[in-house]
Amino acid sequence: MTDLRFRPVTEDDLVYFRRLSTDAEFLGLDWHGFRSPAPYERRFADDGFLGGDESWLVVERDSTAVALVNWGKGKPAGLEIGILVFPEWRRQGIGWRAQAMLCDYLFAYQPVQRIYAGTHPENVAEQKALEKAGFHFEGALRAVDFRAGRWHDCLIYSRLRTDPAPVTD
Repeated sequence: MTDLRFRPVTEDDLVYFRRLSTDAEFLGLDWHGFRSPAPYERRFADDGFLGGDESWLVVERDSTAVALVNWGKGKPAGLEIGILVFPEWRRQGIGWRAQAMLCDYLFAYQPVQRIYAGTHPENVAEQKALEKAGFHFEGALRAVDFRAGRWHDCLIYSRLRTDPAPVTD
């Protein structure tokens, strides 16, 4: 599946950011309640989601938007990445390939040694995707994410610049 590519966010893509704020099914386990989409709209107007503390790109497959990826300076050393594969595109191998590609991109253009991602203990598919994308399990952060009325753990995975890149074909 080498037909995946990244591109900058366009004004037409703001529909996905509005859904991040208003559609629980779209966001899945990361849903933290309804929020105003205005900060996303302002952010797009300011810098097109490239720069600052967090950047975003659209993942395309055959010229169709299938996911969003982001990265930014995380709390532990390194860059934290995230991905949202759109519901209709899940379970097709897009997530692990896009995350592996994002690491390759960041290692090529950022002076970073460590890239990490967090996921939910109940999100077994994402855990497998991260491992397939070349990440190593580091451990659990206990009770760090408040959603749905209670605190949840977060599993941390990382990939170092010196780790071998997975084959994405």
